[in-house]
Amino acid sequence: MSLKEQIPKDYRSGFVALIGRPNVGKSTLVNQLVGEKVAITSPVAQTTRIRLRAIVTTSKAQLIMVDTPGIHKPHHLLGERLVKSARSTIGEVDVVLLLLDGSQLPGKGDNYIINLLKQQKLPVVVVLNKWDLVGNEQSQKREKLYRDFLRQSSWPVFRCSALKGDGCLDLPKVLTEYLPLGPQLYPPELRSDQPEKILLAELIREQVLLHTREEVPHSVAVSIDRVEEIPSKKKKPNSKNHTALLATILVERKSQKGILIGKAGSMLKTIGKEARFQIQALIDGPVYLELFVKVVPDWRSKPARLAELGYEEN
Repeated sequence: MSLKEQIPKDYRSGFVALIGRPNVGKSTLVNQLVGEKVAITSPVAQTTRIRLRAIVTTSKAQLIMVDTPGIHKPHHLLGERLVKSARSTIGEVDVVLLLLDGSQLPGKGDNYIINLLKQQKLPVVVVLNKWDLVGNEQSQKREKLYRDFLRQSSWPVFRCSALKGDGCLDLPKVLTEYLPLGPQLYPPELRSDQPEKILLAELIREQVLLHTREEVPHSVAVSIDRVEEIPSKKKKPNSKNHTALLATILVERKSQKGILIGKAGSMLKTIGKEARFQIQALIDGPVYLELFVKVVPDWRSKPARLAELGYEEN
């Protein structure tokens, strides 16, 4: 009997927004809760640019986890749109999961987000992430510091390590209590509702973030120009078709293009190879990936270019 057929009358479903500063581990936590990779991650702040909806289905509830860009002080039009996207999400969900970096002392950015959430009427669950980096001797002191920082709010506080999975299993149960009664909103086997082209572009951008210098990542965007299915030449019954992808990596300066291509094309080959592995895992089949690098000066401040890349104004 399928999970859908076993849905009880008190089943719950709804939306959970993950809110926090850049690089606190929101995407890593989403992947941990879903059980597979649906969001790209990197040590670079502001990795997340799209409002990704990931789906966690249990026997008692279906949680649509909305992974948002980190809330920060924007320095260009793209940054303004990312922050606006994160803030607008707060008013569109049933509960907010506020993710804080427990390995660091709370700061002004955290305080800004807390005050923002206190203006809302939504329930908030606080998660102190990266707790595996907090020593045992500092654990109680650090948690008390954060509880005081939250100004004695009634928000429940949990500790976890999104990277290792410690403390993550209980979060869906806790969040379920705040969701309204309702049926499953998506098929139980679905893990994300993002268009495939967006996921493909994000997997390529992830490899750029992981392999290039600090001056490149924030200036990079990826567009998928063509996706083509090529029938397998093998005559075996289980032979899978090949997927051919043509993608363009956009940068703002010629120097960044040189870094991305590398000596004799070595960097672009590395990015393409690692991205191809990730894409093959996503689509469960062999992939041909061809990458180009294009210089588009100041693309992050051009409304038309942002719209083409999917960074629409909300």
